[in-house]
Amino acid sequence: MIIDSLLDTDLYKFTMMQVALHHFPAAQVEYRFTCRTPGLDLARHIDAIEREIAHLCSLRFRASELDYLRGLRFIKSDFIDFLGLFQLNRKAVLLAPARDAAGRETGGIDLRIQGPWLHTILFEVPLLAIVNEVYFRHAVPEPDLDLGRKRLQDKAAALRQPGLEGVRIADYGTRRRYSKHWHDEVLRTLKSSLGAQLAGTSNVMYAMRHGLTPLGTMAHEYLQACQALGPRLRDSQTFALETWAQEYRGDLGIAL
Repeated sequence: MIIDSLLDTDLYKFTMMQVALHHFPAAQVEYRFTCRTPGLDLARHIDAIEREIAHLCSLRFRASELDYLRGLRFIKSDFIDFLGLFQLNRKAVLLAPARDAAGRETGGIDLRIQGPWLHTILFEVPLLAIVNEVYFRHAVPEPDLDLGRKRLQDKAAALRQPGLEGVRIADYGTRRRYSKHWHDEVLRTLKSSLGAQLAGTSNVMYAMRHGLTPLGTMAHEYLQACQALGPRLRDSQTFALETWAQEYRGDLGIAL
């Protein structure tokens, strides 16, 4: 299966989820998938996507994963206790063929997540990774991995040129990846090729697996949510950042 760990997501999902637990436990949300490539036929992959979603919703956090999260300085003990009980609910995901105004199927998919923010926030990144990988399994069943590896090595070599020692890059590609196996190989290659020039990865599972720094603070999602959750729209940015500061007390201070 594509997703085998609930850590196979971006760090900022956990930092925002902790804020949701402590400040917005009753907030209701809806996420809606939009494919930016017009005319792409995703509807024929619905059964495969459905199977992957069912597997995703069977996962629980392993003890070793909770221990890893517990070791992050900004993660609080009650949040770890909550995650120890956590499981994604399949009923929160709506998946069907997309239809136009006349009710005709368009070839796209209607993929939505509805429910409490606290209990649905971990759906987004894995679902996007699932849709991507299911699609590419069929669209590019035999990728030219040798070419991909050459391009990757060439880019790493370009970053090792004299005068670029201070240039650092980071991986934020989970939701857009070709596959989880290629993602893993890219990170292993960059770690061995770049050393300290690889600042880290947003993917918590690979950070744990490869000894990389997990990166991320908040997403635009958080600021958008605070537009609805705050006292007034005009004050939503102030409300969002003040709430964040209350939670993290000066840590994780980079805002999108």
